[in-house]
Amino acid sequence: MHDFFGVMGRQEGRGRVLLPELRREVCAANLMLPRAGLVTWTSGNVSGRDRRTGHVVIKPSGVSYDELTPEMMVVLTLEGEVIEGAYRPSVDAATHLVVYRHRDDVQAVVHTHSPFATAFAALGRSIPVYLTAMADEFGGPIPCGSYAEIGGEAIGQEIVRAIGDSPAILLKNHGVFTVGATPMAAVKAAVMTEDVARTVHYALQLGQPDEIPADEVQRAYRQYKDHYGQR
Repeated sequence: MHDFFGVMGRQEGRGRVLLPELRREVCAANLMLPRAGLVTWTSGNVSGRDRRTGHVVIKPSGVSYDELTPEMMVVLTLEGEVIEGAYRPSVDAATHLVVYRHRDDVQAVVHTHSPFATAFAALGRSIPVYLTAMADEFGGPIPCGSYAEIGGEAIGQEIVRAIGDSPAILLKNHGVFTVGATPMAAVKAAVMTEDVARTVHYALQLGQPDEIPADEVQRAYRQYKDHYGQR
């Protein structure tokens, strides 16, 4: 297991701040979590990877969202060495770094315990495609991985094993992890995960919804990706 809790780590380029733009993006993405109702107190975190250096910027551990600034974000190597930052990195840093080391396409990771999605996680239940919004955003069900021990790399390994092509995964008895090409893209996936989990929860109180057929899910997903928004 890597050591993620060195105090300052070595400093690259004293007198200048590493990755200022990515720090701003990661800080802004972290601030979206409480605004979207996805976290309570200091739980949850967002990280982003710099494409050029491979360094990762992540939220500091146990700091109030109200206090967060870009300068407080912690810069890590992919091996977990703190190379800039006066704070300890998130306790979930090991999880994020495992994902980055195994998924070259992932540039951002989000973790939340958002209540409706985490209720499904508590039961170890994936969320089938009952909604067109799920087809559009996810292109398939939101999977639920197995329980993994907190405090090391086991959670990251389970994410890599079980997430497939989805931008989101639930971890049994734990919570939600999402990935994306940017910090805000990963936050959007976390917001949409909670939104569909809430709607599906309410639908299940009324009865048993029908799943959308897989071929229609893929058609809707392609249509959404190709035509939604401005070009």
